[in-house]
Amino acid sequence: MEVQLTPDQQALVRDAVASGRLTGPEDAMQQALLMWEERERRRAEILASIDMAEASLARGEVRAITEESMRQLAEEVGQRGRARLAAEQRQAR
Repeated sequence: MEVQLTPDQQALVRDAVASGRLTGPEDAMQQALLMWEERERRRAEILASIDMAEASLARGEVRAITEESMRQLAEEVGQRGRARLAAEQRQAR
């Protein structure tokens, strides 16, 4: 496979090789592909999360968000955190 880079891309690769950040043009291509793969993996995860959320909504699994529900959630999180901390302190003794 042959890839044509723009003049700016070629200069970027040359500078990276000259400075020692990359070992050669192949290294630049490999780094670019690794970043692309990671972006595509994150994209797939986001899309899967959206699908799960939409399915949850379709099943009626919703929680109304109000000032009161946020206060309750904060209190629940605080209680769980305090309980976890107390358990860790008991184990440390």
